[in-house]
Amino acid sequence: MMKMASPQFLSLCLGLLFLASGAFAAAPRRPVSVPFARNYKPTWAFDHIKYYNGGNDITLMLDKYTGTGFQSKGSYLFGHFSMDIKMVPGDSAGTVTAFYLSSNNNEHDEIDFEFLGNRTGQPYILQTNVFTGGTGNREQRIFLWFDPTKEFHSYSVLWNLYQIVFFVDSVPIRVFKNVKGSKFPFNQPMKIYNSLWNADDWATRGGLEKTDWSKAPFIAAYKGFHIDGCEESVTAKFCRTQGQKWWDQKAFQDLDGIQYRKLADVRRRYTIYNYCTDRVRFPTMPIECKIDRDV
Repeated sequence: MMKMASPQFLSLCLGLLFLASGAFAAAPRRPVSVPFARNYKPTWAFDHIKYYNGGNDITLMLDKYTGTGFQSKGSYLFGHFSMDIKMVPGDSAGTVTAFYLSSNNNEHDEIDFEFLGNRTGQPYILQTNVFTGGTGNREQRIFLWFDPTKEFHSYSVLWNLYQIVFFVDSVPIRVFKNVKGSKFPFNQPMKIYNSLWNADDWATRGGLEKTDWSKAPFIAAYKGFHIDGCEESVTAKFCRTQGQKWWDQKAFQDLDGIQYRKLADVRRRYTIYNYCTDRVRFPTMPIECKIDRDV
């Protein structure tokens, strides 16, 4: 006689199916894969970047001497930015694979994806953060619902005058809104940066797990290199095409109902830290957390 699946197993399957579904009305446009050199250039340790498939795929390498990274050629004020990444496999404790936007000045704005390495068998942690006027302290951390080292997954940011949305494979995992009483990145163009580097003073279990250099080199793979943004000079205070692009339209000024349910599911199943609920650091809930519905 066939053994029936447990209610817990069925619940997990339904949750994964819910997260995998991409059929919501306000989904960003599908990213367009382009060669690395169209939108990006190396920043440091050029010999630690390798190119494949005519420049459509690259790898970053970290060894005991150095990590490496690359940045966008242009600066952008709003848009949709996506990267397909396959994380460092195996024992990656102490390493950080990063994909982020930054205005790169003293009072910089920043939008961060940081993937914190693990000891073999433990899950990767994805940390997101938002800096405004040089101040961050808005960390959120989740476990991913898949192994990010096995194949490429898409990580993207939708940024307009109304909100910043972090997506993993089209699933919204975080929203940060432009609300009265809270600072919001709106007038500083940013470049897009990607890097692989050693951060074993904090990255894995708060720095308790150190990088095992006998496992080096550590390698992360990238492809996609999608940028669909308003390109501006670094001194621009507004986007010339404001209101004209798809990401400015009403459908993208807030999450829809299905997206909010997906976000709530991520919070319930996979979130391990959210500054919005940390009453030790923030005795009063930050204003954006109340309005974002991201708790």
